[in-house]
Amino acid sequence: MSTTTTTAATTPALNSYLPVLARLLMCGLFIWEGVLQLRNPAAAVDYFTSVNVPVPHIAVWVSIAAHLLGGAAILIGFMTRWAAALLILLCLGTAFGVHLLPGDMDNMMNFYKNLVMAGGFLYVINFGAGAISFDEGVTAR
Repeated sequence: MSTTTTTAATTPALNSYLPVLARLLMCGLFIWEGVLQLRNPAAAVDYFTSVNVPVPHIAVWVSIAAHLLGGAAILIGFMTRWAAALLILLCLGTAFGVHLLPGDMDNMMNFYKNLVMAGGFLYVINFGAGAISFDEGVTAR
């Protein structure tokens, strides 16, 4: 018995637009969080201090840059694999450094959400931005 594998089980039209939708859904949280931190960096520093982030006055600006630049790059599909790698590091660092508090169900839910987002970004690293992106020349296939 032979098996045939295909790289895409969806129709060609969906192959062009599903990655755009996926990127939109994946980037929203990061852009939003970056904007919130940028609007009130003092509050972000206070939060970082409360969860023992090292050098919170510097970490807040690294966080803002990673959220905004990584999120925007995913949104427009620019250097998408590198942006996904950056956001994987952010997700894993946040998961293990902030949310891994056994017994605290709210934080454990955020821990697992961060792991899920990191998993989604692994797909982005593997498959790329998709057809409608700067990485692919901003054209639909």
